[in-house]
Amino acid sequence: MTIVRLGYVAMSMELKNASPSQTMTFKQFQKIADREAAVRKLERISLSNLQNTLRILRHNAESDIHFYRLSSRLIPLANHEELLNWNYLKPLHQLLHEIGDFAKEHEIRIDFHADHFVLINSMKKEVLISSIQTLKMHYLLLKRMGIEPTHRCVMHVGGNYKETDVSLERFIDNWMVVPRSIQKMIMLENDDTSFTLEDTLYLCEKLDIPLVFDYHHHLAHHRNADWEIHWNRVIQTWKHSSLPVKMHISSPRSEQAFRHHADFIDVNMFFQFLKEIKGSIKQIDCMIEAKKKDEALFSLMEEIKTRDDVEIIDGSSFHLK
Repeated sequence: MTIVRLGYVAMSMELKNASPSQTMTFKQFQKIADREAAVRKLERISLSNLQNTLRILRHNAESDIHFYRLSSRLIPLANHEELLNWNYLKPLHQLLHEIGDFAKEHEIRIDFHADHFVLINSMKKEVLISSIQTLKMHYLLLKRMGIEPTHRCVMHVGGNYKETDVSLERFIDNWMVVPRSIQKMIMLENDDTSFTLEDTLYLCEKLDIPLVFDYHHHLAHHRNADWEIHWNRVIQTWKHSSLPVKMHISSPRSEQAFRHHADFIDVNMFFQFLKEIKGSIKQIDCMIEAKKKDEALFSLMEEIKTRDDVEIIDGSSFHLK
C-alpha cells in the first residue's frame, strides 16, 4: 500500500498573529535615519518570523502534520544589494537551531519554494547572479537549522521568452555556474504557462534533479494530457534522493479562473491522481497549495476519512488500499 502524507504552505489559518512572512521594504528601511537602528528593526522582524515558524511547527506536531513548507520571506531584505554586509544569520542562530531540532525531533519534513523572481535561465547575467544569491540564502538557513539541504528547495524552470527549446538549453548552460552544493538543494516543478511536464522532465533527467509533479499545473498546461505515461520517469528522478517523492496538489478556483488556486482541495480531483499512482511508490508527500492553508488540509482529511478506499494513519496521513 502507498502511504500519502499531506502538508501545507507557510501560513496557519488556525493560529492568530503568527505570520512567518512579516516584511519591510527597502523604502521603509531608508526612512529610518539611523542605519544601525534600521538593521536592528530588520532583525526584530526576522526573529518574529522565526518565532512564528516555531509556533506553527508546534501546531503541526500537535495536529500530526509531518510536512511543511517554510516561508521564503523569513528574512526581509536579506539579499538586497545595499545590505550585503548585514550578517543576518548571527542574531538568528539560536532560533534557527531550535526550528531544525524541533523538525527533526518530530520528523517533520520541511523545505522551501523559491520565489518567482529566481530565474536560473534568465538572459540577464545580473538576474542569474541575484538568483544564485537568493538560493544561497535558502541553503544557509537550512544549514543553520541543521537540516541537510539536499532536495529541500523547489523552483520553476524560469522564463520561457517565447522560445521553449532555447530557454531549456539556457537553463542547462546557466546551471553550470550554480555551485554544486546549491544544485543539490534544488527540485524542479512543471508550471501552468511555460514548461510542461515533458519539458521539465527533460531537464530533470539530463541534470539529475528530482521533479515535483504539480497535477493542477499539468491540467492547465500540457502537450500530452496522459501524464500517467510519464509517471515512472518522474519516480526515477527521485532515485538518488533520501526523501520520498513529492508532488503539489491544488484545485482550480473555477473554470474561468482555472489556473488560480481555490480555497480548498477537490477531493475527487485529488483521488483521480492517487488512484493512478497507487502501488507505484511506498510513500508520496503531497504539498497542498490552497488559499486556506492548514484549514484546507484539515477539511480534506475530514472528507478522506469518509472514504472506503483508504486506511487512516493519523491527522494528515493515510494508506491507499
